[in-house]
Amino acid sequence: MNPDALAGRLLFAIPKKGRLYEKCLEILSGADIQFRRHNRLDVCLVMNHPIALVFLPASDIPSFVGSGNVDLGITGHDVILEANMEEQVTEIQRLGFGKCALQVQVPEGGSIQSVESLAGKRVVTSFEVLAAAYFEKIDNNLQLTGESRTKIQYVGGSVEAACALGLADGIVDLVESGDTMRAAGLHAIATVLQTEAVLIKSSVPKNPDHAPLIDLITRRIAGVIAASKYVVCEYNISRDKLPVATTITPGRRAPTISPLEEENWVAVSSMVEKKNAANVMDELVKIGAEDILIFNLDNCRV
Repeated sequence: MNPDALAGRLLFAIPKKGRLYEKCLEILSGADIQFRRHNRLDVCLVMNHPIALVFLPASDIPSFVGSGNVDLGITGHDVILEANMEEQVTEIQRLGFGKCALQVQVPEGGSIQSVESLAGKRVVTSFEVLAAAYFEKIDNNLQLTGESRTKIQYVGGSVEAACALGLADGIVDLVESGDTMRAAGLHAIATVLQTEAVLIKSSVPKNPDHAPLIDLITRRIAGVIAASKYVVCEYNISRDKLPVATTITPGRRAPTISPLEEENWVAVSSMVEKKNAANVMDELVKIGAEDILIFNLDNCRV
């Protein structure tokens, strides 16, 4: 793409493939960021905002946002730490998807069943920085020195095969469902960190003129995430039971309460977490609430 076409546009980096890509497309759609990505092109212009989307490997996005000219990005919390970009980028919001754990794994039934017994041996990972920092603390606690310290080796893929193929005594790798780990005959003995997708911006603004648009996009994405996480619960209840009811449905900030024509009754509307909706309805029934309704949210502003 001609660099002149990007002049004056906010640059927004999106993972080009992998576990975060499809979810990012849903976020962009919900935020009304309209674009058409042509085959084999990793840069495209947004049609309804002065934004250019840049599709990059998720592991590269922290560096482009922190040190390059990219204003916003979506990537994993883990790759920010792996790239040593915590000071250069600001995590605006955790997005609630792409959740997984970076874990230390060893063969099931093997002689090594703790990180202390793995220390000083061979560990293979694609998270070389995080794994080295983790085992450095363990090595120091065990007072291991020189050649007796843990050996960290980087591989770019097939990390889970390293033990079976004789390359490692243990690995450090991401675990989402755990299916791949179990299929390789491994199990987790420690967790290095929990991670998920995050929206990031540069800690030092690239272009002050982009600040209003960054705020707009941030608010829209926050609304999309909230809409996926919450539902609206509406019900009627007698006023004397309202204090108990509002402890069940406190809302994000506070419930909306409206009087009804029937004396001593009120209507309550409140946002509740979608995962807890069934339990909330059950609790409301127990205290005498009536006409309990749940509405899904397509979008919102929070």
